[in-house]
Amino acid sequence: MTLLETQGLAAKHAERRLARASMSEKNRALTAIADSLIARQGEWLEANAQDLAAARDSGMRPAMLDRLALDETRIAGIAEGVRQVAALPDPVGQVVKAMVRPNGLRIEQRRVPLGVVGIIYEARPNVTVDAAALCLKAGNAVLLRGGKEAFRSNKAVIAILRDALEGVGLPRDCVALVEDTTRESAQAMMNLTEYLDVLIPRGGAGLIRSVAANARVPVIRTGEGVCHIYVHADADLDMAARILYNAKCSRPSVCNAAECVLIDRAVAEDFLPMAWAYLKNKSVTIHGDAETQGILGSGVIPATAEDWDTEYGDYQLAARVVSGFDEAVDFITAHSTGHSEAIITENYTAAQRFLDEVDAAAVYVNASTRFTDGFEFGLGAEIGISTQKLHARGPMGLEELTSTKYVVYGSGQIRE
Repeated sequence: MTLLETQGLAAKHAERRLARASMSEKNRALTAIADSLIARQGEWLEANAQDLAAARDSGMRPAMLDRLALDETRIAGIAEGVRQVAALPDPVGQVVKAMVRPNGLRIEQRRVPLGVVGIIYEARPNVTVDAAALCLKAGNAVLLRGGKEAFRSNKAVIAILRDALEGVGLPRDCVALVEDTTRESAQAMMNLTEYLDVLIPRGGAGLIRSVAANARVPVIRTGEGVCHIYVHADADLDMAARILYNAKCSRPSVCNAAECVLIDRAVAEDFLPMAWAYLKNKSVTIHGDAETQGILGSGVIPATAEDWDTEYGDYQLAARVVSGFDEAVDFITAHSTGHSEAIITENYTAAQRFLDEVDAAAVYVNASTRFTDGFEFGLGAEIGISTQKLHARGPMGLEELTSTKYVVYGSGQIRE
């Protein structure tokens, strides 16, 4: 038996114990985790500093360094996220629906844990805690395989989590880290059908597509984020510029950041200079079509076909002038990854059409796409943003980490 199979088997055993844990037991574990993250943050920060030093030496981009970095403020936020998960209602055992059949059978559909969840993710050590907290509250064991860039950070925090679990009487193996960060370990997880009930990839488009294409374990796709801001002819242009700046620049490395702005031709000459006045504060590089170049000048890089489908994850933005609503929606339909899309407009009819016609996990009117986030949606944290349509879509909180089963009560009924 391989080390990964041994971990999978241990997770299966731990999941059986966790599945029968009471809400109070799970909440005590989560509270212990939050307390331990604060009390032992020095260990986590020391390990993270080593990861950051190695990443800088390897030439990692600043935006990606930001994804990797921890500090006391971020750790406090992560711990608060765990406490919020503890405060949420426990989905396990909830009755989704119930009925009594004419023959007297009482049938209930109840929420149950998925089982053992595998997560393959990249350089964001906060994901380790978010994933563990949500899986624990939903009664799932979790097998985590992070990227090599965050290996020391992940190893340090997993030790903290496992100690906290043991301290409240739950199995350490409810949470485990795959310490092999090679491609081979990822491929092995994709085929761990005997032990994993579902596999969730979190990271760049390449990772997500690879897992979806190669896994034998059922996959929930998350995180591909080519998100658009559409500035309609009837937009409040100053508001639109501020929203675009936030959506692109507040944290450009995350999947809910805007990667493309579409501007109605009727307002392009007014809007683009206003937007540029904000964007240049972060030295954003604009990849624009011919009309955008004509308005903003030689500083704009001519956009290629690839730019319309690129998740930059950095201070870069694609910009295109469109003839109106229909062209904008057609363009989004052709290039969206189904994550988050926004229209900026004061026109009620246009706003409602956009909500109805744009097919994405989250669709906005007059707000930044950066709100597509479990914490901001009141879910406490998230396992990822699902961009698929089966089982879960959008921020995946506790309910999305459960399945259902039917429970049937009888009094001797037999089928004729």
